[in-house]
Amino acid sequence: MEQDLQGKIGRFTLPEIFQLIANGRKTGTLGIQKDDDIVMVYFKTGKIVYGYGPRQTLHLGQLLREKGKITSEQLAEAVGAQSRTSSSKRLGQILIEKAFINRTDLETVVRRQVEELVYSLLNWETGSFKFYENQYPTDEEITVDISVENAILEGMRRMDEMNRIKEIIPDLNNILVMSPASPERRTDISLQSDEWNLLALVNGRRTIAEIADLAKVPRMEAVRKLGALKLAGLVRVIGKPEPESDRLTAMVDKVAGLLEEYLTRKTKTTAPERTVMQNIRDFGVPANKETDEI
Repeated sequence: MEQDLQGKIGRFTLPEIFQLIANGRKTGTLGIQKDDDIVMVYFKTGKIVYGYGPRQTLHLGQLLREKGKITSEQLAEAVGAQSRTSSSKRLGQILIEKAFINRTDLETVVRRQVEELVYSLLNWETGSFKFYENQYPTDEEITVDISVENAILEGMRRMDEMNRIKEIIPDLNNILVMSPASPERRTDISLQSDEWNLLALVNGRRTIAEIADLAKVPRMEAVRKLGALKLAGLVRVIGKPEPESDRLTAMVDKVAGLLEEYLTRKTKTTAPERTVMQNIRDFGVPANKETDEI
């Protein structure tokens, strides 16, 4: 990604875009626009560290009040102080200065605020995006550390629309395989027990339908979870299984090829002075010294 990554949502899904940034361990800001909504998500070495949008579902003050960390009166006082100050202080900073909350309280709600914003983005099917490498529009005092895989998995757990899942996995007759892990990137993935059980069924030979049938959860629930694992980059599709006749033909051709390779190699390596007994001795079989017999 030497050039800025940009395009339309639809050609790429947002989880795919997040995965590109994560796999490249990129640092910068992903700007996403849909109609009048603009959301900015900060990344540092492939991890989500901050995000904000003008229409965030859960605002900082609301979250703190819901968690019982501040009262409505304290929130109103802090908001009033923010509107009167000329230094454009953040609301969280004002709340800390007034001793209404501590830094740990602030970090906890900022994390939830960013997570909720990212989860809501997974429902966006249209819009445009651009990644600004090594750029941040503002400096944030409080940042978090969220893995892209966990954000995608949790967002998909909350999504019940099967039409969306069918877009991710349109054909249940495709084979699933485990995606190789990048040696340059450590991932911190939190899977539920059902998701671990599904991953254990992915062996590179079973189709999505076969895995769903073997799963210990209802079939459509298994398909939904497999879709989440695919979006998170933990599994990938490699196509449909070969027909039995094609597989048998391929096996016969492989055996014939191996036999031809063996005969060719044997012809090239057999020298006139080399006896059968010498070949046998090479395998460690003792021979009679006087008669040269086994």
